[in-house]
Amino acid sequence: MDSQPPSENGEIGAVYLTRGEIAQRVQELGATIARDYDGLDPILVAPLKSSIVFLTDLTRKLEIPHTLDVVEIAPYTGGRDGGVRLLKDVDTPLAERHVLIVEDVVDTGLTLHFLCKTLALRGPASLAAVTLLDRPYRRLVDELPLRYVGFTAPDELFAGYGLGLDERWRALPDLHLISSIALPPAATEAA
Repeated sequence: MDSQPPSENGEIGAVYLTRGEIAQRVQELGATIARDYDGLDPILVAPLKSSIVFLTDLTRKLEIPHTLDVVEIAPYTGGRDGGVRLLKDVDTPLAERHVLIVEDVVDTGLTLHFLCKTLALRGPASLAAVTLLDRPYRRLVDELPLRYVGFTAPDELFAGYGLGLDERWRALPDLHLISSIALPPAATEAA
């Protein structure tokens, strides 16, 4: 691995999942989703930024007609209640569409819950989610339509494969642990 400069809040650590392990699991998820959504022309909706690499790889493995869209969400500043707000909405009408939310990490479930409530108002035919990493033991919201899970992950911070800290390391092809020095409050708030 090339030497990666630390951020002010941590440094890159050991590989948790290799690019090969991730590619194999994304292939399996794509095959399962293609089977489940065959003939339904689903729309995959991903929150920016960290879900984009997973969305890109998943769409390449999804051998059925489908479309893509993105949303951008951000935490409310000044609060530590896990609240989020919508910065960019979907561009595609969702009425009577089969919507699959593509997440990088589902942790407390607060962000996914917000997205589900927001997108459900658009009248989709169905609403489900897929995540690369799941931490079910940190869940604060019970009723989530999380249908597909790539890996169950430990309570660690990760970098690579689209995930980053301080906007660093997103382009690393493997998923690494972050050895933290001092995490900023935003990195430890509910996801």
